[in-house]
Amino acid sequence: MAKFGIEKKPFDILKDLAEKHRMLRKQAGLTQSELAKRSGVSLGSLKRFELTGQISLESLLKSVQIMNRMSDFELILNSDEHLKNIDKLFSDRTKI
Repeated sequence: MAKFGIEKKPFDILKDLAEKHRMLRKQAGLTQSELAKRSGVSLGSLKRFELTGQISLESLLKSVQIMNRMSDFELILNSDEHLKNIDKLFSDRTKI
């Protein structure tokens, strides 16, 4: 949890993701070694991730794919609907 302010800091989110990943892996009945073999992510990367929250995005996606959780990432960085409308205004302008 964030120590100051309302929003979480990047470090807090990394740690939360690592903890959620560890719990999902255990719920799926997978050891770190089994997940590493099945996902193609090195065992060291998975261990480091679950301990520190540090992992490449590609490795994270490979590991969550094995646990059938790719849909969890589909909403990340979606633009708000009103921003899509603003973007449309600019793209509808005629080019001079």
